[in-house]
Amino acid sequence: MERIELARLLGWRGESTGARANRSFSPSSAAELRSWLAEAAAGVGSVFLFDRAWGAVERAQAEAILGEPDRGGDPARGWLCLPTGGSSGGVKFARHDQDTLAAAAAGFRGHFSLGTVNAVGVLPLHHVSGFMAWIRCELSGGRYIQADWKAVERGEFPAIAGDEWVISLVPTQLQRLLASEAASDWLRRFRCVLLGGGPSWPALLHQAAGRRIPLAPSYGMTETAAMVAALRPEEFLAGAGGGYDPMPHVRIELDHTGLVRIEGASVFRGYYPQWSDARRIEPNDVGAWEAGRLRILGRSDQMIISGGEKVAPAEVEAAILSTGQVHDVAVLGVPDPDWGARVVAFVPEPLDAGCEAGLIAALRSTLAPFKLPKEFIVVSPWPRSGQGKVNRQRLLEAWRSSAR
Repeated sequence: MERIELARLLGWRGESTGARANRSFSPSSAAELRSWLAEAAAGVGSVFLFDRAWGAVERAQAEAILGEPDRGGDPARGWLCLPTGGSSGGVKFARHDQDTLAAAAAGFRGHFSLGTVNAVGVLPLHHVSGFMAWIRCELSGGRYIQADWKAVERGEFPAIAGDEWVISLVPTQLQRLLASEAASDWLRRFRCVLLGGGPSWPALLHQAAGRRIPLAPSYGMTETAAMVAALRPEEFLAGAGGGYDPMPHVRIELDHTGLVRIEGASVFRGYYPQWSDARRIEPNDVGAWEAGRLRILGRSDQMIISGGEKVAPAEVEAAILSTGQVHDVAVLGVPDPDWGARVVAFVPEPLDAGCEAGLIAALRSTLAPFKLPKEFIVVSPWPRSGQGKVNRQRLLEAWRSSAR
């Protein structure tokens, strides 16, 4: 597919405009995004999606990037720049184009045996999960319903009768919907309830299975145009354990240390203004193969080395959430003069002494002693975004404040 072909598919009438200026946009609706992207795709400059919720720091970072000269050589490739990162690590823009999007969309349809994709969207359109939910529909001739998350939370569900539909959620959204029988009944009508945006805890997956939700836990990132591996709903409902099946448009390998390597046509073309056509990424995730499925153990740069032992924060977080005594948690390693690092759990609400002792007692049955949190720190307001990402820099700031 050529760039102008995507423009015409989105409704552009005519030839390329030849416009070379870089453009940015913060979409508020699918119709607005369709019109803007059609015109932008008809030009030859790079285009950038912005997060409407960015503060002054993130917006300044993004504007500075837009002002840098493009080091890519082909205006028809790597021109669509999707935001990733944030104030904790700096805003970056992953370069995509009509080919990476088409490869990801085709792999999605093949993996889930869907000819046409119809989706209800509750995630922000600037975010890769929300954007790909929309573009899959456009590329396959399907329907897209933009829904207001707060309205869905209140029980105002879009009608989806008559076709196979999909919806993308992050774990906290699924948790809230499972608290309502009416919402659970609505979710059961979907062909796939895609779950991404961060690790899910066993109790949440168990609850979804008990409600017979056609869940498809997935693994992916902005740099791969969303998911590259996912469990199919029928496998989830049949009792398949953790892990994901690689999708047909990528090849996933693990090196001798377990580091994940992804290759495929949906892989981005570098971070703007840099350029890469390697079609390969090593995202710093550590994984393992279990019965042919990819299991993500955590990020290599977030692994905690305590007394020479490796601790995966995601494992500790899942164990804590499975107790049902807290509704959210994040685990980090903080410096320790004796052990190198110690395990600390951050929670959004206070725990009384009895509750904390009971929680530790429950964890002893599932975690090795060196994995047990040595401290619980309350953080308010809780720094988790609408896409399920925790701002770990703010957690570390809270720890430093508590240590003074």
